[in-house]
Amino acid sequence: MVKETGRLTIPSDQDFLAETQQLIAQWGADAIRDSDGTKLDTALKQLSVKLYSTYFVARGYNDFVEKHPETIQELYLLSDRVAATEPEVTIPFMAHYFNQQIRPNYHDDPHTYWEVIDRTTGIVVPTTDWTLLPDADTVTVHHAVPYHEYTVSFLAELIWDPTEMYNHLTNHWGDVPHQVPFDVRYPVAQEFMQNTLRQWLAANPEIDVVRFTTFFYHFTLVFDNEEREKFVDWLGYGGTVSVPALKAFEQVKGYRLRPEDFVDAGYYNSSYRVPSQHYRDYIDFVARFVADQAKILVDLVHDAGKEAMMFLGDNWIGTEPYGPYFKDIGLDAVVGSVGNATTLRLISDIPHVKYTEGRFLPYFFPDVFHAGGDPIPEAKTNWLTARRAIMRQPVDRIGYGGYLKLAAQFPEFVDYVTHVADEFRDIYSKIHGVKPYAGLTVGVLNAWGKLRTWQPFIVAHGKWYKQAYSYEGVLEALAGQAVNVRFLSFADVAAGIPEDIDVLINVGGAGTAFSGGAAWQDPVLVARIRAWVAAGHGFVGIGEPTAIPGTYAGRTFQLADVLGVDQEVGFSLSTDKYQPTPVDDHFLTHGLTMPLNYGESTHNIYAFPETAVIASSAHEVYLTSHEYGAGRGVYLAGLPFSPQNANLLLRMLYWAAKREDTFQTWYANNPETEVAAYPAAGWYAVLNNTQAPQETTVYTTGGHQTTVQLNPEEIRWERIDHEHKG
Repeated sequence: MVKETGRLTIPSDQDFLAETQQLIAQWGADAIRDSDGTKLDTALKQLSVKLYSTYFVARGYNDFVEKHPETIQELYLLSDRVAATEPEVTIPFMAHYFNQQIRPNYHDDPHTYWEVIDRTTGIVVPTTDWTLLPDADTVTVHHAVPYHEYTVSFLAELIWDPTEMYNHLTNHWGDVPHQVPFDVRYPVAQEFMQNTLRQWLAANPEIDVVRFTTFFYHFTLVFDNEEREKFVDWLGYGGTVSVPALKAFEQVKGYRLRPEDFVDAGYYNSSYRVPSQHYRDYIDFVARFVADQAKILVDLVHDAGKEAMMFLGDNWIGTEPYGPYFKDIGLDAVVGSVGNATTLRLISDIPHVKYTEGRFLPYFFPDVFHAGGDPIPEAKTNWLTARRAIMRQPVDRIGYGGYLKLAAQFPEFVDYVTHVADEFRDIYSKIHGVKPYAGLTVGVLNAWGKLRTWQPFIVAHGKWYKQAYSYEGVLEALAGQAVNVRFLSFADVAAGIPEDIDVLINVGGAGTAFSGGAAWQDPVLVARIRAWVAAGHGFVGIGEPTAIPGTYAGRTFQLADVLGVDQEVGFSLSTDKYQPTPVDDHFLTHGLTMPLNYGESTHNIYAFPETAVIASSAHEVYLTSHEYGAGRGVYLAGLPFSPQNANLLLRMLYWAAKREDTFQTWYANNPETEVAAYPAAGWYAVLNNTQAPQETTVYTTGGHQTTVQLNPEEIRWERIDHEHKG
């Protein structure tokens, strides 16, 4: 039997030809790439593999920036809050910023583009009442109110590219020039970018794939004066602002933006914030502009007979792949870093490209690949978590990044990558283009909707946050489960719930974009969902769903009547509440180990008399079910990811949809295992998602079941016979 090869991209470097050839053969790689800080050996370019070359559009051209300093990228930043103690207060607005990354913009009139605010009252201080001292990076406020807090919102230049800076600091690159990013908003920069790419294409005829990393604007990443991350938002548009952008926005949208529209009282419009209309308008404005400019570069690549690939990271802002303008760019491919099942689906579900590629972990950097280090545990965890999602919607290719010289020093890791590559190709050959079985269609409801598909609860890509993990588990579970998933905004649902949706799910903390906040004050929205559930559908709430902080109209949860629970915030303590007797046995927890894991949980939830309480303690309610007309509402206090919690979520969805009688279809009863079925291809697979042996009962269709013994990490493929294709 001939071993299948291909669908794998690996990095390489100079003076590593023989070793690279050996690993290409062992791993079955069909493409090689460079990485940040590396160059491909000239001899490597003669190999019969595809060549990817990382291409930076807006950084690494300091000669141009020195000639055109006005084009340096910018962002709005907020100073520390300083309390006045006298009628004059001086604010050192650069305090706690990294002066090798950030430099105030003094060449565009600060009294026109900056803003000083009395944060105690929210009133903007007139420009005549503050004085700027550029030599000291201070603003002095005159006629200040003692013991009011004041801030400065200032326009600053980004004088060190955030990714290059991060890599520089992480890898201790020493005294090398800092790459300064420049802004495509300026016609001179547009001309330079286009001419530079033309010249590069002509000088690199052997390159097959131009890997744009990415286009123009980096996600918001600002460091503090101790060289630590101060603010990071993987979805942040903070670094796209400039005076030309502000002027163009006013022309296009018909109104002028303020500095406060960007600094947002210090929240910087994080994706957790319910987006203001101004911020939505700005995202739309930037995305349209970026698509137009990116298309010009992609067309140049195509004219040179090469493919254009975009890295989903670094300078990707404005290219959101689920947005309305992404298709206009004309990219051939997208590659992104895979941290878990959710990020795999974020990449693999991207429309309007010929292929997608996932870059797996660990990255071949010395923080992992060093003497005494062991990269295998991270590699196994990364593969097993992502594999669940691959079974639902595979990426078309996988790959690795970093320094191949480092990875080659770990032979057991090299062998594990061989296993991963072979297993991926086997999966892909069986299921590519085949629709997997899905028992339900789930609508994930939040303020961002389709635009941020698979992206709720991301702060920094792949990082754990205490306030997020109890909700991120919902997406991680859904990413590998036998359900169809759609992301819907409140505006989508208010206009009419799509006919194919069986269950709506609303997850998150009160007041956030993911729970919804003020969106739930819309009577059309709440009435439409109530009617829809009453007609026989399901609504699942996790955390503080439909909540308005501090209550609204006498409720905290605006769909408390559907869910059968509400949250006590102290206003109704005088009203006695008597919890219903907990249910002894219920479909939702059947076969699960108690107590359940609710993560940080949600506190002070109380159930209504007619609600079925399924999990609770003496003073807390965690899991409930409530009949609402012909439908159901289900509530859960939190869902960090675990195999058991993924099983619990699936049970909640089926129960809410009143489909529990079909739950045991292409299903494994051991939560550490899962079943993926492809009736059209005649295959089903049983996955062991752990590094230990597992036994599981597999239910196919029509009540058929069988017991399966699985080796660690095993995928057991079985043919679907005729009677099980239903």
